[in-house]
Amino acid sequence: MRSASEPRSAPRSRRFKAAVIGTGGIARASHLPALNQLAAEGEVDVVAAVDIDDAAVREFCADGGIPHPYTDLQRMLDEQRPDLVSICTPPTLHREQTIAALESGAWVWCEKPPCPSLEEYDAVQAAEGATHGPYAAVVFQHRFGSGARHVRKLIAGSEVGQPLVAHCQTTWYRDRAYYSVPWRGRWATEGGGPAMGHGIHQIDLLLDLLGPWSEVRAMAGRLVHQVETEDVSTALIRFRSGAMATIVNSVLSPDEVSRIRIDCERATIELTHLYGYRNADWTITPAPDVSSDLAASWRDFGADVPSSHVAQLRELIASMRAGERPRSSGPDGRNSLELIAALYKSAFTDTTVNAGEISPGDPYYTALHGNAPGWAPVAQKVTA
Repeated sequence: MRSASEPRSAPRSRRFKAAVIGTGGIARASHLPALNQLAAEGEVDVVAAVDIDDAAVREFCADGGIPHPYTDLQRMLDEQRPDLVSICTPPTLHREQTIAALESGAWVWCEKPPCPSLEEYDAVQAAEGATHGPYAAVVFQHRFGSGARHVRKLIAGSEVGQPLVAHCQTTWYRDRAYYSVPWRGRWATEGGGPAMGHGIHQIDLLLDLLGPWSEVRAMAGRLVHQVETEDVSTALIRFRSGAMATIVNSVLSPDEVSRIRIDCERATIELTHLYGYRNADWTITPAPDVSSDLAASWRDFGADVPSSHVAQLRELIASMRAGERPRSSGPDGRNSLELIAALYKSAFTDTTVNAGEISPGDPYYTALHGNAPGWAPVAQKVTA
């Protein structure tokens, strides 16, 4: 086995060999189509897939034209030596599978949430290559659309003034059947409720736009679903810049929406969508003293690149060829998980939690529920 400290040299021209781990819904709906698009562009070849269910992986490979089905991850890594591994399994498996791929010399593209705890995420970081990779990136595809890129530049360049007040909303609806999947709604296997499994995308985009946060105060509750985790949470966030924000995550909302609103000194910027956005889903409302020509320039988003797995994967492949750390990996990929851990700690301890506070020795470092009374896991049989 090749150590990550001795990374495979990054090919500059040849097609990368890619493999998919886990052949469920997210692999079929998002990862394989993205890989196939990059294959059509001459960047990758999908050479293998892995699943513990032999019939499922064979069907997945037959449907996708993938030559090599496996039920053993290590055997696949040893025999196929992929350059890139796409991980589409439940969160509780992410650490072990990511580290195995990194140690084989492969880069990793791991579906969110990255890991069920900061401790596990840090173990993944420790397995990455010291320089030039391999690295493990988290799927945070909402950062990678043209709308987010344009707004990030507007805010970073101070054109719209200092961000002051923000709102981040992921209010979706999930019924009882959704939680019939054994690993959902359980701390040990999903890592958390809507804050972790659903709102993490909008939270990550908010942090990408507004920068470092400094403190959080939160509440969480189980209002409908009989699960271990919460089904709703709210939080107040203060950013290092001084901006303040509210975050609402829910799986109790029949009128589903994903929304970010940022009130800056010279404009209000708003994104309203559900599972992905285009340029048209962003609106910019200027302050009364802003000229129409300037406002028009702010609304020029350029070519429309929807937020998508394809957009992120294209940038990840470019990072692989350059031997550079990709966005949403390492400390950059950790930011959202740290904020969510702090949200849970604040909610369950009724305290304000500061950035950087959760470290080794803190119960919320090893588990997002922190063994809080009323929130710690209940003993029950898990079906594999």
